[in-house]
Amino acid sequence: MAEPKVKYDRQLRIWGEQGQAALEKASICLLNCGPTGSETLKNLVLGGIGSITVIDGSKVVLGDLGNNFMLDESCVGESKAKSVCAFLQELNDAVKAKFIEEYPVALIETNPSFFSQFTLVVATQLVEESMVKLDRICREANVMLIFARSYGLTGLVRISVKEHTVIESKPDHFLDDLRLNNPWPELRKYGFWSFGLLLFGLLNLFSETIDINERDPVAHKHTPYVVILLKVAEEWAKSHQGGLPSTREEKREFKELLKSKMIAIDEDNYKEAVEASFKVFSPRGITLFWNLIRLAMGHVFQITASVPPGLDGNGFGVAYLLRVGTGQDLQQIIDDSHGEVSSNSSNFWVMVAALKDFIVNEGGGEAPLEGSIPDMTSSTEHYVNLQKIYQAKAEADFLSIEQRVRNILKKLGREPESISKATIKIFCRNARKLKVCRYRLIEDEFSNPSITELQKYLTDEDYSVAVGFYILLRAVDRFAANYNSFPGEFEGPMDEDISRLKTTAVGVLSDLGCNGSTVTEDLINEMCRFGAAELHAVAAFIGGIASQEVIKLITKQFVPMSGTFIFNGIDHKSQLLLL
Repeated sequence: MAEPKVKYDRQLRIWGEQGQAALEKASICLLNCGPTGSETLKNLVLGGIGSITVIDGSKVVLGDLGNNFMLDESCVGESKAKSVCAFLQELNDAVKAKFIEEYPVALIETNPSFFSQFTLVVATQLVEESMVKLDRICREANVMLIFARSYGLTGLVRISVKEHTVIESKPDHFLDDLRLNNPWPELRKYGFWSFGLLLFGLLNLFSETIDINERDPVAHKHTPYVVILLKVAEEWAKSHQGGLPSTREEKREFKELLKSKMIAIDEDNYKEAVEASFKVFSPRGITLFWNLIRLAMGHVFQITASVPPGLDGNGFGVAYLLRVGTGQDLQQIIDDSHGEVSSNSSNFWVMVAALKDFIVNEGGGEAPLEGSIPDMTSSTEHYVNLQKIYQAKAEADFLSIEQRVRNILKKLGREPESISKATIKIFCRNARKLKVCRYRLIEDEFSNPSITELQKYLTDEDYSVAVGFYILLRAVDRFAANYNSFPGEFEGPMDEDISRLKTTAVGVLSDLGCNGSTVTEDLINEMCRFGAAELHAVAAFIGGIASQEVIKLITKQFVPMSGTFIFNGIDHKSQLLLL
């Protein structure tokens, strides 16, 4: 058997050894092992999940061979859970696999405590009534839950977790933490200039030895842009009563001053300084990054957060997620009521409490420094020295927060060393990128969605098909409860089923407060034509999405999606509905 580091080499580069260790400790329960469930577990087994338990009470029939690649002719008549489990075990013998031949709906009804033993439950192909019951069970047991369903050419994935905290959110784009507008004391040795009550200085290791007026072309073009910006900012401040550029015209003049320092047109370091100049005159503090984004992009981004009924006292919606890495994320998190920690608080909120205290005190309104610097045009010597300065500051900030964490744990009557040094260091490095996700109960969404959002989706051409499928997926469950079969499930004329499904869909919309709204005839016809079939191509796609979200939840890396994910296989589109 291959060594784990070799076996999982590619994924270790994405979520690291800590993420892989979390996966290998996780216990996953799958409800229904049709193609959607089987494809979900296949991805997790190949990724090295710790253990799986497959729950399905059905037998393999000939029709299953057409859409489930984990079954063959020898499985016909056998337990589906047993057959799928055996196949999955072959994919990775390091995974512990077992099966229970029982129908999930019966298990939900008769043995709700069964689910408390798992890290996460993946529930596939459940109807609305069972979804609501299972959601309540998993919430009470503090077990993560993901619903996945494929139905003809559509499907959905929905996460349900009371609270999910993310330290390593790993955003695709995030501004570097260089503190060009707020150098710490070690950077103030050479000269100073004021902006309000704040003193700004130059890099003590560089400023006394680097002259940006140096005429040597090699030295001039290898001065790091960090030093260039601080030097030019000092020069500007001296001629502007200690102030920084504030108006559009002054900012333009500042850039021109930077350009005037160039002695050749090929000096990339000065071009970098011009592009990064907005970082110098942006306001300081943890709201800094929102302002930087505005300055960099030239306009204000709107943070769109659905605010449906059922918000908690902190104003969180379907999922409290800020979609751009900004200081506003962090401000909301440190202001959250969970930051008032108790003996039952999670490690995350204990560290947030320490972070808040740090920001208020020696942080001077700033989060701990990350300690990394981006690539830039510079000599090797200058770059390494600059890197050391940032790393030293980051280490000092980490030690300060670590001490606070230990003190808080001690006050709470918990073991001071119960949060590892490595965990605190990762927290400090990612402090600006923390995320908190909270999801509504399925029952709340089903019975009391955001009417404003729902009506917006129904009238928005881009979302009308996705929300139509969402309504119809609920309508087919109600149809099945009333008529003991799904629309179009059996051969024969579909006119009656189409009429019944249309009436049922109108009823669903009416119950949701959307009187007079309808779903298009074409979509209703398509849903009947699907006949509740699980097509392998759609199941594989939905299973891929579901397994991706499982990995996010277990590793606590990357931000899980909010709302209900709807796949539209007709138009090849995927959309999230925040209801």
